[in-house]
Amino acid sequence: MVVAVILACEVLFWVLVLGGLAARYLLRRTRLSTVLLLLVPVLDVVLLAVIALHLTSGGTADASHGIGALYLGFTVAYGHPLIVWADARFAHRFAGGPRPEKRRPAGGRARVRYELGGWLRCTAACAIGAGALGVLMLAVGDPERTAALNGFFTPLAIVMFWNTVLTVWGLLEVPSSRSAEDAKGAERPERPERLPG
Repeated sequence: MVVAVILACEVLFWVLVLGGLAARYLLRRTRLSTVLLLLVPVLDVVLLAVIALHLTSGGTADASHGIGALYLGFTVAYGHPLIVWADARFAHRFAGGPRPEKRRPAGGRARVRYELGGWLRCTAACAIGAGALGVLMLAVGDPERTAALNGFFTPLAIVMFWNTVLTVWGLLEVPSSRSAEDAKGAERPERPERLPG
């Protein structure tokens, strides 16, 4: 049952996002668009409520409950940026908006902010997922019935490890401001001195 709810939430997420953006840019119905997009977080509440209700009413946790908790963490952390990403593309395609910028800046402070922002977002997703697992285990209060949830902390730790490795790797690729200036100077040919007369 929980797997079906997760799949339904995923489908409804895209229905609400695409429906909201279509209402805004194709139908010019701003109010309807706002209502549809505001319903997106409700899906997370529904998912958590279904999982909690099933477990607190005597159900035994299995892999689907753990997946639901992790799914919740990642939709909360990545849902809004995904909507912003889709909105920029809809605006460009249907409303004459500016062309969306490249996602990954080449260097400088913008690149550092990008890398650290990605690390923080993934960290938030893992923390929310771990928090949801912990809350479910505490709410049930029966370690035997929630034993399956213990196995989902390890994947979160693995994701965090690789998230950190990739972030450090990305930061090491960021050229220093001095080397960036040197590179710009190398690209720009020197101007010849002006001759008198």
